[in-house]
Amino acid sequence: MMNKILRIDASARHTGSVTRDLNDLIVDRFSTQGDVAVTHRDLADPLPLLTEDWIAANFTDPAERTGAQRQTLALSDELVAELKAADIVLIGLPIYNFGVPGALKAWIDLVARARETFRYTEAGPEGLLTGKRAIVSVASGGTEMGSDIDFATGYVKHVLGFIGIKDVVFVNADRLMIDADASLKGARDKIAELPFAA
Repeated sequence: MMNKILRIDASARHTGSVTRDLNDLIVDRFSTQGDVAVTHRDLADPLPLLTEDWIAANFTDPAERTGAQRQTLALSDELVAELKAADIVLIGLPIYNFGVPGALKAWIDLVARARETFRYTEAGPEGLLTGKRAIVSVASGGTEMGSDIDFATGYVKHVLGFIGIKDVVFVNADRLMIDADASLKGARDKIAELPFAA
């Protein structure tokens, strides 16, 4: 069975990044369990922020978009296509100042699109990317995952659910500045138990 993994690294650091190391371990584990194909999107190479032109293009009927508007949305379309093609979305989430890195927020803004990844119905919003799994590698210096000062993991879980990805697992190496060894061991233990298939 082939698993298509979309790997998102959001750490600003290319080296010395705990979330990148955890994502490496997860990909390695799955690679030993079966066939995987990995698409890697490194957000240390920054994505553009939304602009007035982007918003206007996005809210123009697709059949009526100009060539310039289609070009404006081209990167977003590429990111959405990567997400739609994935079986597993693997996100490296360093907690910066109690929230998500700006680079990850930029990615979310470019993929959370009405009629593409979610839609509004009479019953409320409906996510369109069902049948996928997400694994989120979390690292923090002092913020405890799930605590009152963690504004990152709940947000990411909500956004993923909003676009239809309800099966979300967190692998957390939090509070690294308090007890790094125990935190990293706990994360590695969770990775060792991750199933290849849902």
